[in-house]
Amino acid sequence: MIFTRTNALKGEITVPGDKSISHRSIMFGALAEGTTRVTNFLRGADCLSTIDCFRKLGIDIEDLDSEILIHGKGLHGLTAPSSMLDVGNSGTTTRLISGILAGQRFTTELNGDESIQSRPMKRIMEPLTLMGADITSIRDNGCAPLRIHGQKLHGIAYTSKVASAQVKSCILLAGLYADGTTSVTEPYLSRNHTEIMLTHFGADITSKGTTATVTPGKDLHAQEIIVPGDISSAAYFIAAALMVPDSEILIKNVGINPTRDGLLRVCQDMGADITLLNENYGNGEPTADLLVRHSELHGVTVGGSVIPTLIDELPVVAALACFARGTTVIRDAQELKVKESNRIDVMVNNLRAMGAHIEGTDDGMIIEGGYPLHGAIIDSHLDHRIAMTFAITALASDGETSIKGADCVKISYPGFYEDLTRLAK
Repeated sequence: MIFTRTNALKGEITVPGDKSISHRSIMFGALAEGTTRVTNFLRGADCLSTIDCFRKLGIDIEDLDSEILIHGKGLHGLTAPSSMLDVGNSGTTTRLISGILAGQRFTTELNGDESIQSRPMKRIMEPLTLMGADITSIRDNGCAPLRIHGQKLHGIAYTSKVASAQVKSCILLAGLYADGTTSVTEPYLSRNHTEIMLTHFGADITSKGTTATVTPGKDLHAQEIIVPGDISSAAYFIAAALMVPDSEILIKNVGINPTRDGLLRVCQDMGADITLLNENYGNGEPTADLLVRHSELHGVTVGGSVIPTLIDELPVVAALACFARGTTVIRDAQELKVKESNRIDVMVNNLRAMGAHIEGTDDGMIIEGGYPLHGAIIDSHLDHRIAMTFAITALASDGETSIKGADCVKISYPGFYEDLTRLAK
């Protein structure tokens, strides 16, 4: 797919529903009593993998035009699948469903695509094993495919080495099936959608600092969920408007949960003109419309506690840094190495091919901004966030940019290119 410079981006857009919240709505709805209704559900490949897995576990899920209906069967209503669960490309599905399956009364095997088969699963296997779970890597390499023999679980107090919402959520979900209280303490607070949503479903969950605690014994009850727009999807349009001169766009109904809004804070530190309109704090998940105008940016240092709040948006930050005056340093981001691709290496190699002055480090990148970029052949490594990052970077670069594997955006944003074309003038 070929991309070229555009004169400006103008107009209004509504991005798809939040991927993290969409995943959880299916999972928690399946474990609840009654029918959960979900509107603005993200129909990306990852979330459809979650639906497929829970259908195989015996849950009736209706995919209607205007909503998703999950006919839950309660915490103990899942049934053994007749075949291996296919999680596709979804790390969220893999890690969260493992916590649920660890406490069932049957055995399950799950697997995914080539990317999933290389992503680290010891980070969930170790705490689940401490809880009494029987979970093994079938190839004995700490990765999928996984085999999970359901067991009686025990509550634990776990200190996680990484600030990961997937690890935290896996343990908390297993904690719903434990014989006592389970807590997870992180080095920094990761996104808290699990804690917010499980509380609405009726679970006994508390949070204090970087520790989340679940006490089992309460049934979950069906809810109505309105999924906010995904700030990770909005990130590409935010960055495009900041990069391309004369741009002004309005992005409607974006989730601005404080554990997810790091991109907004970093952009504003860089000098970005971003205004929040129509802020809404209902349902525990705050939202706002984002008015973004082209801005003269300057370099910043990005690290520490902000990293978990924008880990998926760091490729966008690296691209933005190329258009900022001075030096931008991204650090404490080792987690980028174990995403759908090694995003440190992939960003460095591809941006360098476009003329950027960038160096990779063990835990991030150093970017000298202000040098003009030009078109190049970009290898997305079938990583949706890489493909979208370079599609918008090309809009502010000379010449033609060709992206290999551009169709991988369907994982999180099936209509991305159509929306981008509509805004570009």
